Amino acid sequence: MVLAADYPFLNIFWTMIIFFAWVIWIWTVVLILTDVFRRRDIGGWAKGAWMVALIVLPFLGALIYLITQHDTMAERSANQMREQQAAVDDRIRSVAASDGPTAEIASAKRLLDEGTIDEQEFAELKRQALAKVPA
Repeated sequence: MVLAADYPFLNIFWTMIIFFAWVIWIWTVVLILTDVFRRRDIGGWAKGAWMVALIVLPFLGALIYLITQHDTMAERSANQMREQQAAVDDRIRSVAASDGPTAEIASAKRLLDEGTIDEQEFAELKRQALAKVPA
């Protein structure tokens, strides 16, 4: 009977398959545990039970979790990505909203030219805008 170990190339190929299957298994367990501990809809006892299930019956526990929670895992992941993107967008908007002291002085000058503010208020706005410039 011809086995994979009888041919060096097949032995290497089989070893690569086993190694990548092991990496995929570790990644799956990390993904499941990350999802379990980020969940807010279950308590500590349920999280502990899933942890025990993954340790005591690793393949069965992972398979059960993936079968029963696959939809909610995707929803939680998508919601988390949306929240992170919204936070990044808000931060970018808050930083980009300020055009700097030049725009503030130009706006104050426009108000001065329109007669909305007087020369003293313009000087104060200009001083405040220039105070924001880092040294």
